[in-house]
Amino acid sequence: MAVPKRIFTFDEARRLLPVVRERTRKALDALSEVEVGPDEEPGQARERLEQAAGAILEEWAREMEGMGILVKGPWLVDFDSGGGYFCWKWPEESLDFYHGYDEGFSGRVRIQ
Repeated sequence: MAVPKRIFTFDEARRLLPVVRERTRKALDALSEVEVGPDEEPGQARERLEQAAGAILEEWAREMEGMGILVKGPWLVDFDSGGGYFCWKWPEESLDFYHGYDEGFSGRVRIQ
């Protein structure tokens, strides 16, 4: 089920950021807990680790998208402002960057 497009004011995005940070931290914690079994062959272990990482990242992305937030990459999200994006990437502490629709992550500028 597709989530309708959501437009955020800066204050709305900023208030939601602690939830985003906490869910991201939990996903990263889960990722760090994935271990290789002592009897696993290297190829099998790698495949299982990749599958586990993919599942954790997919669940995190679903959570973000469920809040109307756009996932742009691993641990990287955009809040649509209606004129561009408020941009956040782990482990940033606050929502400090913005970029237009065409600039992307490399075009981020610090919010004044």
